Amino acid sequence: MKVLVIGSGGREHALIWKIKQSPKVTKIFCAPGNAGIQELATNVDIPVEDIKALADFAVSEGIDLTVVGPEIPLVAGITDEFKARGLNVFGPDKACSEFEGSKAFTKKFLYKYEIPTAKYKEYTNLSQAISEIDTFGYPVVIKADGLAAGKGVIIAEEKETAVKTLKDMMEKEVFGESGKRIVIEEFLEGIEASILCFVDGNKIIPMESAQDYKRAFDQDKGPNTGGMGTYSPNRLFDSELNKITKDEILQPIMEGFISEGLDYRGVLFVGLMIKNNVPKVLEFNVRFGDPETESVLLRLESDIVEIFQKVIAGNLEESDLKWKEEKAVCVVLASGGYPDKYEKNKEITGLADVKNAVVFHCGTKCLDGKVVTNGGRVLAVTAIGNTIEEAADIAYENAGKIYFEGMQYRKDISK
Repeated sequence: MKVLVIGSGGREHALIWKIKQSPKVTKIFCAPGNAGIQELATNVDIPVEDIKALADFAVSEGIDLTVVGPEIPLVAGITDEFKARGLNVFGPDKACSEFEGSKAFTKKFLYKYEIPTAKYKEYTNLSQAISEIDTFGYPVVIKADGLAAGKGVIIAEEKETAVKTLKDMMEKEVFGESGKRIVIEEFLEGIEASILCFVDGNKIIPMESAQDYKRAFDQDKGPNTGGMGTYSPNRLFDSELNKITKDEILQPIMEGFISEGLDYRGVLFVGLMIKNNVPKVLEFNVRFGDPETESVLLRLESDIVEIFQKVIAGNLEESDLKWKEEKAVCVVLASGGYPDKYEKNKEITGLADVKNAVVFHCGTKCLDGKVVTNGGRVLAVTAIGNTIEEAADIAYENAGKIYFEGMQYRKDISK
């Protein structure tokens, strides 16, 4: 069968790496892809936003299955367009994708179905938001309501920063339309965790857990990023916490979907904050997380194409997911200055020296026969080992073999 993967990052590289292992697959295309992906698939120069062109390509090439990586086309309704043309597509439809398209939409759902989450209020009026900001206490979490490339969440430690953030989002529109409505939340203390789940319209089945590191620098310092690394499984997720999460979060989510008439089919990413073994929902994403995917998929033994097909058909079972005992660690190598201003087109060296690890390309391209940087997060060096410590040692040893000007990465992933 022919498979089309939409996207150009480390998540898509990891998906293609796993899809290629399926004996069902004869050909993989990726739109638009990157320098690493082109070693496994045929890159197609169509942007992820051009839904009509992507559907036209899928029809003309006789694509049997399309897997949508990023949130932008999902929120724009790519699944609806593909289904209308009789194409098999893995990813939630436009109505379900609103869980990522609007943070306020998600918070209302969580409150309605009594799913544990932070207290919040939404605002469209700047002066009202400023006048009420103190009521949340400090630090305080300020979120742009819409899509903001993973950067629309600001944790303000004191009022001055909070007011500046509100003005930047609502007045200066640093996130464009996404910041015209904002959500202010109480700050939750604890340890962050990520649960990726397959949802087949009837059931919600969690994958193995992971922990993501959002802050740019060691000891969780610096600005929020799209993610500087992950490890899997999350050390917190013992059998007790797994049961609490399933009973108090995942099952009510699925019941809410059914009650709302939402035919959710795809991946639901549930971001959690955990304190004293009590999980609360931070956010939903409607697709595979990045860089969680890079570590979690290294541990998946099952044929991922069969899983996709069963999700689409609505008959996935928990027994369909088989996992390796080994642990995984992913270290993201980022451009100097990320997540703020950074330069592109820096030559990357040392990739051929990597041993016993997988390097997923997040933001790369080929230029004059060389692999160069083409984004803020550039590479995800991922390894498995018998323990988390062993996997981390292998990942960091290989990260040290790679170089590009300005390269930065956290030294404490999984530590």
